[in-house]
Amino acid sequence: MKHLTTQLALLALILASLTACQQECGSDTPQTLSEEYYSGGKLGTTFNNTASCFEQPTEAIALAGLDANFKQGERRFETAHAAGDVPGLTFTGLGPLYNRTSCEACHPGYGHGKRITRYNSEQMGNGCLIIVTDKEGNMASSLGLVPMTVALPPFKPMIDADKMTIDWRTYTDEWGNKFDDGETYDLIYPEVHLPAEALYSPLEVNGKPYPIDQAVVTLESTIGFYGTGLLDAISDEDIRQQYIKEAPHSPLNPAIWAGNDFAPTGVDAAGHPMRFDYACDFTKLSANVSLWEVTNIITPMFRKFYIPEAYARTASKDPNVQAEFYKYFPDRKRSGNVEKDIYDFFTATDLPVEMDAQACYDLMVWIRGLAVPAARDIDSPDVQRGKQLFTEIGCATCHRPSWTTGDDVVVDVYGLTEGGKKAMPRYPKQKIWPYTDMVQHQLHMQNDIRTGWCRTTPLWGRGLSQKASGHQDRLHDCRARNVIEAIMWHGAKNSDARFTVEKFRKLSKEDRDAVVKFINAV
Repeated sequence: MKHLTTQLALLALILASLTACQQECGSDTPQTLSEEYYSGGKLGTTFNNTASCFEQPTEAIALAGLDANFKQGERRFETAHAAGDVPGLTFTGLGPLYNRTSCEACHPGYGHGKRITRYNSEQMGNGCLIIVTDKEGNMASSLGLVPMTVALPPFKPMIDADKMTIDWRTYTDEWGNKFDDGETYDLIYPEVHLPAEALYSPLEVNGKPYPIDQAVVTLESTIGFYGTGLLDAISDEDIRQQYIKEAPHSPLNPAIWAGNDFAPTGVDAAGHPMRFDYACDFTKLSANVSLWEVTNIITPMFRKFYIPEAYARTASKDPNVQAEFYKYFPDRKRSGNVEKDIYDFFTATDLPVEMDAQACYDLMVWIRGLAVPAARDIDSPDVQRGKQLFTEIGCATCHRPSWTTGDDVVVDVYGLTEGGKKAMPRYPKQKIWPYTDMVQHQLHMQNDIRTGWCRTTPLWGRGLSQKASGHQDRLHDCRARNVIEAIMWHGAKNSDARFTVEKFRKLSKEDRDAVVKFINAV
């Protein structure tokens, strides 16, 4: 009996310890928390804050019975694809030109890309694209939105990345990179040099020759995937109302907003407003075609290569390509004219499918089904002080804290759900905390983003970037290595956020640190 009593006491102690650990260490079923902890709402939040925090499925995945589809989509995202049609391999179809072999190569830990010092398409997590434009911000039509830096034989890449250089320059702002209390900070920005000899095809803008020495070359990092399904669930009308609210107080991108309503270029053919990416260049998540643009894997939606016509012209006339073309593509020997056969190969619109509709559907389930990590330590005094200041100095003007999603009737741009027969994770009427207004603004930074307009980046989960992605680089080209640098890059004289930076500078160090803690907590 004495031994039994001792054993029961030990068991009680163990159970008490496990309960305490659950309360202190975190649990999949947390105690009652304030709504701000649920960054992605009740259906879209994960309480995993480990290195895999950006990789978790939402509750909506399980509710829709889509666990297996989510896993298949995840495999498609993570797996490096092989070139051509390889017997026995599922993930094939890479090339003939490509930028990366997988999605995760650009999105380390499913998050934001990291800063680079040289361009290397084979480097994992090298999530930056080369952006080449004219001085007005028009993309180089000979390169497209995603210049291909790798080519399979007998072809050559659009850009020889080894001939391109990236230099990180130091920048001193008007305050000498110093707060009034003496604390200093560093600012850096990238300069990209793209010589003419690095280009395979002569540079063109809108189909016309453009001098390379007048081109603007910048870097643009990838964004994180987690939570995009929740942003997709915000109603079109609520986004329209946000533009109406902001229009009287700040200039808005005329390509998106025409004064009283969306501009013709600010919506798609169905009237959905542009909402995704820095550039606000696509409307609904189902319209995302990044895998095709980066890998040139042929899907039922796009039976052609993502390769500009200018490249087809150059390659078709290249004697080295002509000499080897039929060796690698004997089935394309059709006209008796090798130049024509090469050109027709690159411009064909009936290429065989390499990734079927089911795989595309699974990938869309996965993208729409990624949860947002719950906020951390929101109730701590320092974070609460930071939250108060975040609003008082104006950060919340653009980094709008919360939205409530609409009915979330999923828009299926390419018919992957077969008219709604296949389910998608949905997030109706969820209060979410992304900290973005979904609107573009201008910061007027040194070597600025293309066009100067950049959508307000969601802040949710970014405080976990070091743990999940191995870095904490921020802003469109990863120039900010921490939160302070990101804030101070908002401070140009004609920046839309200038007034906020001026107020931030007047805070004590203790209060500045509180703002940083809050940003890292959400």
